[in-house]
Amino acid sequence: MDGEECVCTVCMLMLPRTDYHLLEHSPLEKKYWGVIPIEKAVSLFHHDGHVARRIIYSIKYWKRPDVGRWVGKFYAEEIKQKTEFFNGIDTIIPIPLSWHRRLKRGYNQCYEIALGINAITGIPICDNTIKRIKNNPSQTTMNHIERKENVEGIFKLNNPSNIRGKHVLIVDDVTTTGSTLLSCAKEIMKAGDVRISILTISLASKTPIPKAGEEIDDSLFGLPLID
Repeated sequence: MDGEECVCTVCMLMLPRTDYHLLEHSPLEKKYWGVIPIEKAVSLFHHDGHVARRIIYSIKYWKRPDVGRWVGKFYAEEIKQKTEFFNGIDTIIPIPLSWHRRLKRGYNQCYEIALGINAITGIPICDNTIKRIKNNPSQTTMNHIERKENVEGIFKLNNPSNIRGKHVLIVDDVTTTGSTLLSCAKEIMKAGDVRISILTISLASKTPIPKAGEEIDDSLFGLPLID
C-alpha cells in the first residue's frame, strides 16, 4: 500500500470510518445547512480507538507533518476513486494557525493535509486569503459554548478577489463542534458569491491527549460529538 511507512494496511482496516463521502448528504454537511452556503462535507474517520487517535496525535503533537501529507493523499485518492466530490472545487483553504502556534509546532498540520489533497487532485491551495489574527487558547478541554466563544473573530479575510465567485474547500484536521470551521467559513463568505465544501480527517470525541510516546489505552472510546 502506498504510504505504508506511515500507517500499515491492517491498521487502516481498523479505522472507524464514517464513509461520509458515499452519502448524498452527510451529517457533517447537514450541520451547516441554512448557516453557510455549504455544498458538501466529509470526514475520514471517527476519533475513536488506538489507530485513529495515533494518526491525529502524530500530525498535531508528535511533529509528523509527513503523516498529514500522507493521510491527505490517502483520503483524496479514496474519494476521487468512488465519487465526484472534487469536481467543481476551485481552491483549497487549509485552516490557518496563529503565528505563535505555527512557530511552536514548526508547520501547519492542515496545510500539510492540503498538500496531500493537492497531490491527488491538482486543486490549488490558497493560503494567503484567510489569516488567523488571534492566538486563541487550545480548545481541547472546552465545552460547546466555550469553543464557540473561543473562535469568534479569530480569522481575517485578505485579498477577497482571490476567492470571489469560487467554490472553496476548507480543510481541517479534527472537527469537534465545528465552531472553528464555521468561524472560518463566515469570514470566507465576506468575499461574496462563494460556495463552500469541507473536508476533515477526524470527527473528535472526548478522549484524553497522551504525551509523545505514551501508550494509548485501546479501551478508551468516545462518542463523536458531530452526530
